[in-house]
Amino acid sequence: MSSFRKRVGLIVNPIAGMGGRVGLKGSDGEETLSRARELGATPSAPGRALRTLMGLGPLINEIELITFPGEMGETEAREAGFEPRVIGSIQIGRTTAKDTMRAGEEMFALAVDLLLFAGGDGTARDIYQAVGLRIPVVGIPAGVKIHSGVYAINPAGAASLAMMYLRGQVGILGELEVMDIDEIAFRQGQVSTQLYGYLKVPLERRFTQGVKAASVTGNHEILAMQSIAEQIVETMDADCLYIIGSGTTPRAIMERLGLKNTLLGIDGVLNGKLVALDLNETQLLELIEEKKAKIIITPIGGQGYIFGRGNQQLSPDVIKKAGTENVIIVATRNKINSLERRPLLLDTGDKEVDKMLTGYVKVVTGYREEMVCKISY
Repeated sequence: MSSFRKRVGLIVNPIAGMGGRVGLKGSDGEETLSRARELGATPSAPGRALRTLMGLGPLINEIELITFPGEMGETEAREAGFEPRVIGSIQIGRTTAKDTMRAGEEMFALAVDLLLFAGGDGTARDIYQAVGLRIPVVGIPAGVKIHSGVYAINPAGAASLAMMYLRGQVGILGELEVMDIDEIAFRQGQVSTQLYGYLKVPLERRFTQGVKAASVTGNHEILAMQSIAEQIVETMDADCLYIIGSGTTPRAIMERLGLKNTLLGIDGVLNGKLVALDLNETQLLELIEEKKAKIIITPIGGQGYIFGRGNQQLSPDVIKKAGTENVIIVATRNKINSLERRPLLLDTGDKEVDKMLTGYVKVVTGYREEMVCKISY
């Protein structure tokens, strides 16, 4: 290829996000990965990387794409119509964090102008270990949690951000946070987040997701969540399955009902009684097969995601089966105000569902109180 073409690196973590829909809240560790596969989990990172590469189609003759073999990027690159330069070697079906770090190191040595990587917070940590602040990167979100600020809002956003940077339309690089949580504690309902470092990312606020904000637990906020819970419980329909999402505000609803709950999972309630705890996608689809169902969710603080981050059990199929008109969004005014007028976000992985959910919606913010918010993707 001609020497003037910019070099773009691509790294795909093929196992990122596999624990999401099956309710495992992550993919870290061999035991968790094996369990995810037993439950029928399928990779999400390859498809998300492909969507980003398809968005980069207009640059296909303007860049040299460098990637690792097979499932770490080559497959998606070729499917998107690129003729990538393939470097390194891997054991198919047995890739590890060491492969991600090695790929990052080799791409830095080749002086790529931009590094794209698909994964979650663990992948971002590996990229940080490999390249630090030495080259610009754009993360393609494909994990379960994604607390880090180095990721684009979705695969299409990653393509737009990369294209703008490569064409010189974004000239400022920011040092954005690489965050990760203790997955073992997370599965026990405890959030222990740690800052590991920073990566250089092109700054264009429309396309970067920001860092997840910690929950506020002061007396005023607790009272606000309790008032939301009072409103929801008072208006619950008989013989309707309520799918209660993760987070402290949905937890307040379960506490108002006097029920056990899974703070970081998905629970089911029918006629004021607990149906099941910590449901995965398959279990949810079975439960709502012959029942009217409503989904109660709250946005992620600081980011605004209502679907696609930490609640992948609420998959496009689950949302369609329940009906988009049966999605109830709850949030305190403090949480909504913390978004600084940015919209609520979607990243379900299904464009049809995302389009069905976009627009203006009412968010329950207290007892007989609502705010109108915009949903975008």
